[in-house]
Amino acid sequence: MSESSRQFGLRALSPDHNREQFSSGVEPLDRYFRQQAGQDRRRDIAQVWVLEELESHLVAGFYTLSAAEIDLDNIPANLSRRLPRYPSVPALLLGRLAVDQRFRGQGLGRILLFDAFRRTCDISEQAGIFALLVDAKDDEAVTFYHRFGFEPTDDPNRLLIPLSRLRELMRAPR
Repeated sequence: MSESSRQFGLRALSPDHNREQFSSGVEPLDRYFRQQAGQDRRRDIAQVWVLEELESHLVAGFYTLSAAEIDLDNIPANLSRRLPRYPSVPALLLGRLAVDQRFRGQGLGRILLFDAFRRTCDISEQAGIFALLVDAKDDEAVTFYHRFGFEPTDDPNRLLIPLSRLRELMRAPR
C-alpha cells in the first residue's frame, strides 16, 4: 500500500494495541510506551492517545496528556505580565509524543500534535488552562515544537504554548 493511501485512526490506548513492536528510535519513549503507558492510563496519571494504521492495526504513534501547573516565575515575561500573581497557573502537559520509525516523514507528528491541541482547547471549556506544556526529549524535539509556536521556560527542554495561541492555530487553515 502506498504511503499516500494509508488511513489512520486516533483512539485511547487499550489492551488490544500491540505496544511491543513500537519503535520510535528514542529508547525512553519506547520503553515508556511498552512498559508504563497502560499503567499510567489505568491509574489516571496520563491519558494516552494512539494513532494506528487502520488496515494493519500497527501503532504509528502516540502522545500523552496530563494535568499540570507551571510556576509563574517559569513563564516568559512577555506571557506572564498580565497574569494574576498566583504562585502557579494551571496547564496541561503533553508529556510524551512519538512516531514509529516505519511511519516517519508522513506528517504524523503534526497530526498527533494538532489532536493534542484540539483536546486541550476542548478541556479548556470545562477547566481553566493557561498553557500546554511539553517536555522535549532532545534538540530535534525542541526544534519540532518551536515550529508550532512553543516557547522556552526556565528549563530549555520544557516548552509552553499559551491557550490563546492554540485557539488561533486551531482556527487557522492547516
